[in-house]
Amino acid sequence: MVFNPTTDIPDLAGKYILVTGGTAGIGKESVLALAKHNPECIYFTGRDSKRADEIIAETKPSKVVFLECDMTSLASVQAMAQRVISETDRLDVLMCNAGVMNVPPALTKDGFEVHFGINHMAHALLIKLLLPTLLHTAEAPGSDVRIVSLTSQASLHIQEEGSGIIQAQRYGQSKLANLLYAAELARRYPQITSVSIHPGVVRTGLVSSQGMFSKALIYITNPLSTMTPADGARNQLWAATTDKQSIVNGEYYEPVGKRGKHMRKSRDVGLAEKLWDWTQSELDGF
Repeated sequence: MVFNPTTDIPDLAGKYILVTGGTAGIGKESVLALAKHNPECIYFTGRDSKRADEIIAETKPSKVVFLECDMTSLASVQAMAQRVISETDRLDVLMCNAGVMNVPPALTKDGFEVHFGINHMAHALLIKLLLPTLLHTAEAPGSDVRIVSLTSQASLHIQEEGSGIIQAQRYGQSKLANLLYAAELARRYPQITSVSIHPGVVRTGLVSSQGMFSKALIYITNPLSTMTPADGARNQLWAATTDKQSIVNGEYYEPVGKRGKHMRKSRDVGLAEKLWDWTQSELDGF
């Protein structure tokens, strides 16, 4: 599908949007593209206030607001969400873009494996806290509320249990969680369009920061498909703004706007339910 953000994103008048991880890569490109279409307000998160100031200057006169947030800390995510809730009772698009890939073994401040903690748990908490606002927005006549979660084709190729844990597997598990959680959100809250998307193999810091072996493997297996951040943002921009009739709630999409192929685990409704229940239990204190 051909999707040009400049011409194909509709007028976003009145819309409130939140993009996590919006200070670099495809998150930044998403903020820049959306700001050109007259939204009421775009919130974007990150930890680099200098980069954030540059983005705000570049998007003027649109209202673009930086929310400093450390995704390794659920308390920081909670504080960020509370600020949004205090400032608006409307949220039309939540783009769960922030993430890490194949980083060294580590734990978040809350004791979760770092890929799973940032990619899944932080966003799950954000969704939980903002869900009342999203549902309130969805009650309005003609509403079109979206949650766009970034996953990866890596989620479809993780090995079975017992095969050993390596960095790629940890990343793949977190991305499988993103895909399953988006599908479960759609089943539980059908009034919100919740989808997961694979952006493609994008030349961002996530790739450039990889070790020599991992980076070589990425480029060898995708010799013709690596793309710029601007191109990499197109699938999530499509998912956030395409006509509601063009998107299937709960689905997984590959670039651009193509319903993706599934493996056994990515279609496992029982696994999605277990993930949902476990996640809610872990977030019970927030």
